[in-house]
Amino acid sequence: MAEPAHLSSDDLPLVLHPLVYLEDGGEVTIGRRDTESYAIFPPDGAALVRRLQEGATPAQAADWYEDTYGERADVGDVVEALRELGFVRAEGEAETAAEPVRWQRLGRAVFSPAAWTAYALIAAWAVITVVRRPELLPTPGDLVFSHYYAVITVVLFVVAVPLIAIHEIFHALAGRRLGIRSRTRMSYRFYFLVVETSLDGLAGVERRKRYLPILAGMVADLVLISLAVIAAGFTHGLTSRVCLAVAFTTFIRLMWQFFLYLRTDIYVLITTVLGCVDLHTTSVRMLANRVNRLLGRTGRLTDESLWHPVDRRAARWYSWLLPIGYVVSLSTFLWGVGPVFLDMISASFDRFGAGHGSSWIQLLDAAVFLVLTFGQIGYALWLAARERMRSRRARLHHVIA
Repeated sequence: MAEPAHLSSDDLPLVLHPLVYLEDGGEVTIGRRDTESYAIFPPDGAALVRRLQEGATPAQAADWYEDTYGERADVGDVVEALRELGFVRAEGEAETAAEPVRWQRLGRAVFSPAAWTAYALIAAWAVITVVRRPELLPTPGDLVFSHYYAVITVVLFVVAVPLIAIHEIFHALAGRRLGIRSRTRMSYRFYFLVVETSLDGLAGVERRKRYLPILAGMVADLVLISLAVIAAGFTHGLTSRVCLAVAFTTFIRLMWQFFLYLRTDIYVLITTVLGCVDLHTTSVRMLANRVNRLLGRTGRLTDESLWHPVDRRAARWYSWLLPIGYVVSLSTFLWGVGPVFLDMISASFDRFGAGHGSSWIQLLDAAVFLVLTFGQIGYALWLAARERMRSRRARLHHVIA
């Protein structure tokens, strides 16, 4: 009895997980919702993947591609990429279905027409309050609401935690209403610690539906600032000063979103509207090319033809925002929290000076304040150093924002 001929991998059909296909701007995003793994394919590459998912063997898909497009495709490379992305089901692996996303109903309620009406009324109320009482407009001086600097730091930190959480919750809920999961992590922004929400699943939805999840955090900040100003108008003394301090710190966090040299919410919005892939990296490299040309270091130029064409076009103007962004962010620091905290740091050191007659409570307050202040700066520097080391060791990945 004859033995069956051995079949090569090109003669066996692939078994793929359920995939989503999203056509956008002449490209097709393909991915798995359950693992939130996505990649961008050209239209012909996406058509080839569809052929494989329909049951064609790699050899049959290659023949179909040649008949359709007039050239031979390297289907082996495509299959390898699909395996690396986790799109191919291993032998004996059961089909996985995406788990239901929690809090979808809450997300729809938070961004319902009734909720938007409430947000608008709150913002209008705050504007009217400031117009009637200009002293309620938050300013840097409102940060010093107590003679005890450690108390100021602890209060602002304790209050900032839930406010930052609300910012991130709005991002997450705006995504979850679309069935998108989210993850959060600690990071840094120039000179402050921040919390970031990852919504990788946005790559699998229509572009117009991505805008609200991107901007939802800023909506939360505006509502929180308005509520703090309104509360300051209804209270007096220390409580009112604390409310204005909270409003000002929230305003500073809102301003961070406009530091376009960082990957902020506004940056993500711009890249989404333009259909960019990695505008930040392209802009940095284009700016470096300009500097190297100016200095005559042509051997250090990066080949611009390797960049995504959309990124390359946008980087021609966006790259100029990188140095401007540093100037704007530094100016914001010097105008906002910088002078206030420098005065507090100086006054804290003065309390340890001889002949000032500082009480033990003042000395303890100064010590705690200095530890908290420099501890946060040190932690931010440590995070920056850790991420830099990781980026050096990690292999370059194509990331969809």
